[in-house]
Amino acid sequence: MYTYLVPTPPSDRYRDTQSREAATETQADAIVNALTIDVEDYFQVSAFAPYIDRASWDRIPCRAEANVTRILELLAKQGAKATFFTLGWIAERHPAIVRAIVAQGHELASHGYGHQRASDLSPAEFTADLVRAKGLLEDIGGVAIKGYRAPSFSINAKNLWALDCIRDTGHRYSSSIYPVRHDHYGMPESPRFPYQSIPGLIEVPPSTIELLHRNWPAGGGGWFRLLPYAVSRWLMKRVNKVDGEPCMFYFHPWEIDPEQPPVAGIDAKTRFRHYVNLDRTHARLERLLGDFHWDRVDRVFLHDAA
Repeated sequence: MYTYLVPTPPSDRYRDTQSREAATETQADAIVNALTIDVEDYFQVSAFAPYIDRASWDRIPCRAEANVTRILELLAKQGAKATFFTLGWIAERHPAIVRAIVAQGHELASHGYGHQRASDLSPAEFTADLVRAKGLLEDIGGVAIKGYRAPSFSINAKNLWALDCIRDTGHRYSSSIYPVRHDHYGMPESPRFPYQSIPGLIEVPPSTIELLHRNWPAGGGGWFRLLPYAVSRWLMKRVNKVDGEPCMFYFHPWEIDPEQPPVAGIDAKTRFRHYVNLDRTHARLERLLGDFHWDRVDRVFLHDAA
C-alpha cells in the first residue's frame, strides 16, 4: 500500500478529484514545479557504456563544468531555482561547480558516484556507491544531501531493496522510479505522484500523463529534445491543470552542448536519441523557464524552508 503525499502551498491545491478536474488556468499557472538537472558528462551516459570504457573517463576532456556554468547563468537570468543531482565523480574533479550550485541557492543532491545502474550492483556495492557520493558532495558543498536519483532510473520491481539502502544512508527522498514502459528503465505500475515508498523515504517520480490506459513521459529528458516544444508544454500544463500537481522535470548538461565530440561506432537508435536537437535545447529551456514557475525539489515536494 502506497502512502501518497499531497502538495500544499503556493496555492491551496485541489483537495479532491472533482475540484482538480475543474481547476482553472489561473490556478494551474500558480503551481510551482520542480526543475532538476542530472550532472553527468556526455561520455558517462549509460547508452554509451558499450562504446566508451569506464577506465578511459579520466583521459576524456570533461565538458560538464562549462555546461553547468551555462545552466547556472540561465537560471540566474530567469530567477529560477533547481535541484542538481550530481555525480560524485564529477564533484571530485570539478568541486568549483558544486560550490557554485550551493552558493547560488540551488539544492545539491546525489546521482551516485560513478553512474553505475543500481540494477547492476549488489546491495553492498550500491550502498558503498551511495556513501561515497554523499560524503563527497557534503564535504565539498558544505550542505546535507537529502535527495538521490539512480542513474537511468534503474530501480524497479526487481531491485526494490535499493530503497532501503537509500534511506539507510541518510537520504530523505529518491527520484529513481519512473512509472513508464521503456527499453532501458521503468516501473509502469508505480504511482505517478510523490508517495512514501518505504517508511522514512519519499519517492518523487518524473512527471507523466495517463492517456489511453498508459503512462507517457511528461517531465523532460530525451522527450523534451525529440518532441516539439509545444507538445512538452501541453504535457506539463496537463499535469498542472488536470491533475492539479507540480511537475518534476529533468535534463542533463550535455543536452545543451551541440559541440560535444561525437562518439564513433554507436548504433542508429542511440545516435538518434542522443544527438537529435542538441542545438535547440538551450532555447527551449529558456522558454520553459518563462512559461512555468520553478523551484528546488526539497521546497516543492518536502516543503523545506531552507
